[in-house]
Amino acid sequence: MKYKNLVFDLYGTLVDIHTDQSKPEVWEKTALYMGFYGAHYSPGELRAEYEKMTGEMSEKLLEEGKRQDHAGQTYECFPELQLEKVFGQLFEQRGVTADSVSLGINAAQVFRLSSMEYVRTYPDVQTALLRLRNKGHKLWLLSNAQRVFTAYEMRALGIDGLFNHIYISSDYGCRKPDRRFFEVLLAGQKLNPSDCLMVGNDLTTDIGGAKAAGMATFYMHSNLSPADDCLETCEESRRPDYFIEGSDWKEICAALENICG
Repeated sequence: MKYKNLVFDLYGTLVDIHTDQSKPEVWEKTALYMGFYGAHYSPGELRAEYEKMTGEMSEKLLEEGKRQDHAGQTYECFPELQLEKVFGQLFEQRGVTADSVSLGINAAQVFRLSSMEYVRTYPDVQTALLRLRNKGHKLWLLSNAQRVFTAYEMRALGIDGLFNHIYISSDYGCRKPDRRFFEVLLAGQKLNPSDCLMVGNDLTTDIGGAKAAGMATFYMHSNLSPADDCLETCEESRRPDYFIEGSDWKEICAALENICG
């Protein structure tokens, strides 16, 4: 078996989703929910404070990431926040300290649901993952996401139990293509990168990040791939080993079986 370990991205690879947090009703509903518990913001105030706080917290994580780099080497860090902590601090900022942790979790989920138009797996994803598992592959998820809502979405979609382990970036303070996030998987599971194939829909975060970590790469150009993803013009550091157009998981599964042998 050429690649025993298959590492999957989530959104845009396995899951089709559309969210828009710029919609006024997102901030209206989230502000209303927070007001129920005494944290009173107008929708505009909430959005401004949220953006200010996430900016400040991201900068702090960026500096911490640089200090944590081993061997004194510099590289581009990609920090990841936990949005439930952001909302928890927004409650505390208005004097609501009791239960701010659980209220922050709930507010983050209200925020997500208010911004969401739909979330669904691409057709045949479950069948494909089960088939690959039955072929003897180990399946890993490496997702830039927020556990506070992604874990629940995966459960609702029926795919949370299909992986050997799930890695969500908000748990680790960094996200793809940050090499620290790939190392969490490789070191944690004692995997040889040469035995791993990364499957993703983003030439920078998935393909570029995995190549830098020493993995082989499989790029699927889905409806959620970045608009500027272009195989013809991308630099070598982001050029995938394998490529398929679209999100037909019957076709993708067959391609993976052929590649892996």
